[in-house]
Amino acid sequence: MTDSLNVAVIGAGIAGLVTARELLRENHQVTVFEKSPQIGGTWVYDGRVEVDGCIPLDPNRTVVHGSLYASLRTNLPRPLMGFSDFSFEDKSYGDPRLFPGHEEVLKFFHDFAKEFGVVKAIRFNSEVVRVEESREGEFAVEWRSMVDGTMDQEVFDVVVVCNGDHTEPRVANDVPGIQEWSRKQVHSHNYRTPEPYQDQVVVVIGSGPSAADISREISKTAKEVHLSSRSSNVKVKRLDEYRNIWQHMKVLFSGMKQTCVFNDGTVEFQEGDSIVADAIIHCTGYKFRFPFLSANDTVHVDDNRVGPLYKHVFFPQFAPRLVFIGLTYNSGILFRILELQAKWVALALSKKISLPSKDEMLADVFKFYKELAENGLSKRHTHSLRFQVIIF
Repeated sequence: MTDSLNVAVIGAGIAGLVTARELLRENHQVTVFEKSPQIGGTWVYDGRVEVDGCIPLDPNRTVVHGSLYASLRTNLPRPLMGFSDFSFEDKSYGDPRLFPGHEEVLKFFHDFAKEFGVVKAIRFNSEVVRVEESREGEFAVEWRSMVDGTMDQEVFDVVVVCNGDHTEPRVANDVPGIQEWSRKQVHSHNYRTPEPYQDQVVVVIGSGPSAADISREISKTAKEVHLSSRSSNVKVKRLDEYRNIWQHMKVLFSGMKQTCVFNDGTVEFQEGDSIVADAIIHCTGYKFRFPFLSANDTVHVDDNRVGPLYKHVFFPQFAPRLVFIGLTYNSGILFRILELQAKWVALALSKKISLPSKDEMLADVFKFYKELAENGLSKRHTHSLRFQVIIF
């Protein structure tokens, strides 16, 4: 029988829940630290927005964790939203659609946590503020009570980071003039409903699912919606099925002009078109952020590359005692990938499978970085599985 390790899991979103389940199955002692009073992480809808959430973002603003807009539905069908032994496909929570709403997903998580006894391991209203190696083989974890503000600390053998990546907005600061633009700018993190954009001309920057969802939703109330994409494959046109949505190239002239966003509201696009806008919505993704690891200068985040990490999970210097679950994206089967990552970690901790040596893991990481660079991919795509499929 393997030794039972004392493991801290940071976050009770889906990554934290499935990780806790796999660790408990291997008879490890598990404590899940969750800042909020409930499970679900990014799938918990919060109607609040950040009061100081306009761009440029105030670094001292009161942060609202949730990023869901009220109408959000999954962009994956039910058959791809479950786990190997806990299916979403055969569950019904009042929404029979193939692509369910966020309320259904949260109910599924609650059922999952209840089914596998994960809730008993969760310490709610507990924000981890510091993780630091205390002595060889252990980590000191300090946390704050969100109820009364008291601080406490405990030592763990292992720390698994599952705190998600949908709280710290990434904005299009490279657009000339945008940082001085006088009109309204927000990130999709602070979008909830379309009503605030009634009869306005809105520019939506981005080409991902949130840009597509939000532009189509606000087109029902806005006067005009102008989508701006960095993609080189964009066809400049009005979208056929929408009377008031136009697709443009990026709001950037690649150094040809010093300014392309002006204080009178004018926004110029790379193809040469220009409009006068009332608002800009940045649907430009999020930054990985781990403030509780600031005391540990061996873990770096550089243009959204978290590393060095072996296979996006294990930090070689501390493997398998400091690990990350859920950094990968663009997978299409996210829940299964989270499950497999969690199983890998749990089995490695139980010594049922072996990891390469520290030097072998580092060599693999830097070989991967080199291949990304040779294929013209920037650091911010490091954890995108879509680009890795293209490479390999």
